Amino acid sequence: MIVFDLQCEKGHIFEGWFEDNQAYRAQKKKGLITCPSCNSTVVSKLPSTFAIKGSQSLTASMDNQIDLKKMSNEISDYVTKNFDNVGCEFAKEALKMHYGVTESRNIRGVSTKEEEKLLSKEGVQFFKIPVGMPADSDSEDS
Repeated sequence: MIVFDLQCEKGHIFEGWFEDNQAYRAQKKKGLITCPSCNSTVVSKLPSTFAIKGSQSLTASMDNQIDLKKMSNEISDYVTKNFDNVGCEFAKEALKMHYGVTESRNIRGVSTKEEEKLLSKEGVQFFKIPVGMPADSDSEDS
């Protein structure tokens, strides 16, 4: 079994339990996944945290914790280096690739909530990565 954090087009967040990712995709395609708050079937997966239980002691586990800030910076660097920045044209470019008008490629950019709803409705898969301050900008602005 796998648990996904899901969000409907209206922003309600809920959990879904599936046999595997393929089962999730099949149920989504058939419109079988509905928001428990509003019954919307326009649903997408959210990035979620996970844990793997091992035989290590609690102290050993704490010593091996992932540096989340470092990981966030590494993801940001990877996306910056490997995805074309299309800026405000993200939804437009994603739809053109989805419908075969342009060749598929990795893109990044920004979109409005309305554009995200349209992309979800059209079946375009995308995910959002929070954009934060650079790693050495821990101090607040004066």
